This record gives sequence, structure tokens and C-alpha cells, in this order.
Amino acid sequence: MMESVFRLPARTLAGLAVTALAATALVAVATTTSATAATGLGQLAAAKGKYFGTALANNHLGESAYATVADREFNSVTPENEMKWDATEPSRGSFNYTGGDAIVSHAQAHGQSVRGHTLVWHSQLPSWVSNGGFNSSTLTSIMQNHISNVAGHYQGKLYAWDVVNEAFNDDGSRRQSVFQTTIGDSYIATAFQAARAADPSAKLYYNDYNIEGVNSKSTAVYNMVKAFKQQGVPIDGVGFQAHFILGQIPSDLQANLQRFADLGVDVALTEVDVRMQTPADSTKLATQSGNYNTLTKACLNVTRCVGITVWGVTDTYSWVPDVFSGYGAPLLFDDNYNSKPAYTGVSNAFGGTTSSPSPSASPSASPSASPSSSPGTGKACSATYALVNQWNTGFQSEVTVKNSGSAAISGWTVTWTFPNGQTITQLWNGTLSQSGANVTVKNASYNGALAANASTTFGFTGNWSGTNGIPSSVNCTGA
Repeated sequence: MMESVFRLPARTLAGLAVTALAATALVAVATTTSATAATGLGQLAAAKGKYFGTALANNHLGESAYATVADREFNSVTPENEMKWDATEPSRGSFNYTGGDAIVSHAQAHGQSVRGHTLVWHSQLPSWVSNGGFNSSTLTSIMQNHISNVAGHYQGKLYAWDVVNEAFNDDGSRRQSVFQTTIGDSYIATAFQAARAADPSAKLYYNDYNIEGVNSKSTAVYNMVKAFKQQGVPIDGVGFQAHFILGQIPSDLQANLQRFADLGVDVALTEVDVRMQTPADSTKLATQSGNYNTLTKACLNVTRCVGITVWGVTDTYSWVPDVFSGYGAPLLFDDNYNSKPAYTGVSNAFGGTTSSPSPSASPSASPSASPSSSPGTGKACSATYALVNQWNTGFQSEVTVKNSGSAAISGWTVTWTFPNGQTITQLWNGTLSQSGANVTVKNASYNGALAANASTTFGFTGNWSGTNGIPSSVNCTGA
């Protein structure tokens, strides 16, 4: 996030990214016709092959309205503060994952991906790091150990990491952080190498603000990424924070995203908000809606723009008023969790309807039936296949795995055969193996153990052609 954000304002950001996915079909049975099935922004984004997420603050998860809107609207989570250095390693060699684990567990329970934020940053550092007086060798070892422990703790559970955050000044020079002044330019590449070693499956991002348009800062970042790709430094993406002022979306946003994508990396809008001078009025809100529409379309028009994250669910908890005096109302939902015109701007960009949901709307439609799948051999478990969404030649499905026995299981394997040759393109919360039409999914490292009657879910996107039939049976074997 922007440097000024982390004066730790009293009003912290909110945001739980949870997909609002309505079950439109269940294993070979009835299909729901509820109009709520396509309201969530996460679902609309998934239909376009993107994610739409939000920042999440663990201390707001217990608030009903907050959780209801977040669970309905978003399909990606970025922990706001819970994975930063001061939270995860407050004293040297002493690690605390309580807040981050809570967010990851919540996301796993709702089938959301998680973006880790952030491993190396000049701000929110404990004083033992920033004022430790370490030499280059020692600070390098400390940084590598921090990354190894934190990224290693979440290995296999996160979609991506913001490895290094805000390492450049607006003029394109390197920010004189403790890492830069002690280690030098090499610390960024070293951080990425350590992150890859700690979690080989996570996408590794550099993240920064004021790089959304072509300027001195974005060009300096561009040159660094280009050099990293040439040198074999493991960088997979660039995050554009996108903290905008009303009416000031860069006209070259899309072109700049494409410029980076052409280097062979993914791009994402990672901390989006559009602040305005308060109080808001209809004219400002209409302009804000247009701004959100524009930035969403910019991402949609760049193939390697994988998704958008807004920096919070509701204006109530936005960081903006505490940092920018006289400014606020930057997000999609107001202080009462009512959707604003900006919501419609995003929805329309994704091809949704213009109707806006109320805070009490149900996060999913109720299926008319939910039959059990065929049990496999071994310890008892069952699996239920749900077709969540379908578009053109793509679709999204979710499978619920339940321990249907009286004893705990330590793992599970789910199998089925697609009737029309569908292929899975991306799967989360499980390990995939597909051979032709035959699919096998085994538990991930964190969701295999299920107590009696407990359940978990995994989800996936795929391609279809001609007909997208539901598997006639889905088998589950417990271990």
C-alpha cells in the first residue's frame, strides 16, 4: 500500500474476498433459476477468466453485514496487515501467524484464493529490523530467514505473494529503505529467490503505487522486471496498487499494463480505490462509477491482467479519510453496506446487469436438491458436484467433500468422468490429475483431515465445447 497508508489510522480497511457463487446445478439433477445466481462481482469476473477481490481485515470478520457482503461479492482475499513483518515476526526469530491463519482458513472454507501481502517492505517493520544496525550479510540472512519462514508456513495455500513492496521513489530512483542502504540493489532479486525456494507454486509479484501510467517510476520498475526476466530472477507478476483520485485515471493505464505483460509477466490491480472530496454527491458518484468502469475494462482488455482487488469492502473502514484530510468514499459500498454507482460501473464492465444487491441478500441460491455422490472404497466420504457458472466455452464448478462416516479421515480422493470431454484449466484447494475425460482430485496439504460429518470444498474452472454435461457420478475415497 502507499507509504502514507501505514500510519496505522484508527479506521482500518475492511475486506473479505469471498465468492458469491450460486449453485446452478447439482450432480445430474435440478437446476436453480434464482435471479441472485449472477450478482456477485467475483462470479462475474470468473466468467471472464479473472478474479475480483478485496482486502480483508481479520478483526471485522465477526461483523454480520461485513461478512455477508464480502462473502457474496468477492473471490480473492488479500490480508490487509496480518502477513506483514511486524505482525509475523515482531521479534527476531519469533513468528506469529494467528491473524494470517484466520484469514486463510476463512478463505479456504469459502473457496477463495489468497494473495499474500507483503514479505519485504520499508514500512511496518519492527524496530529490531529497521534500527538493528546490521551489516549487509546479517540483514540479508535475516531477510532470507523471514521469507523462508513466512512463505514456507503458507506454502501451497496462497495464489500469490507480494514479495517486495514499494521499492522505488516517484522519480524512478531506489527508495532508501534499510534494505536498500544496507544490502544495495541486489536485495530485491535475493528476496524473490528466497520466496521461490520457500513456496515454488506461488506467483511472485513486485507491488507498487503511482506506476499505473507510463512515467519515470513505472519505467524504472519496467526496466527492473525486464532485467529480472533476462537474468532468470523468478518474478511472475507486477501489482499496480491503483489508489486513484476521482477523475484522474491515467489515460494510458491499459497501454501500460500491456507494456508490462509483454515482458512475459502477469499484471494485476492490487489495492484499488477512487477517493473523492467529501461529502459525496450524485455527480461525484457518477464520475466514480465511470472511473471504476474504465479501470475494470483496462484489465479485461489485457489478457495477462489476472484480476482486480479493491482495498476494502465498505467506506466505513477505508484508510483514506485518516490519511487524506477531506477525502473519502473511495469504495463500492457505503457506510451502510449499500452498493454505490461504482458497483454498477464494475458490474457493467463485466457484462452484468445494472441491479445492485442489498446487504441482506443471500450469498447463494438454494439448490432444489443435493444428492450424495457414490461412495468409494475405504473410509466413508461423499462428494457433491455443483456447476456454479457457465459462459461461452468456459465454466466454473465446485465440489463439496464430506466425511460421511463416524471416524475421522486423514485424506480424500475424488474421481469422476466428464461426459463431454471437458478439461479443467485451474483448480484450487486440491491436487488435480486429468487424463482425457477422467479426473482425479486429491486433498491439499491443509484440508485432508476431516472429522466425522465435517466437509470441505474445492473449485475449478474449465473449458467445454458443444455440451457441458454434469458427471453422472462422483466418487470419494477416504484415507
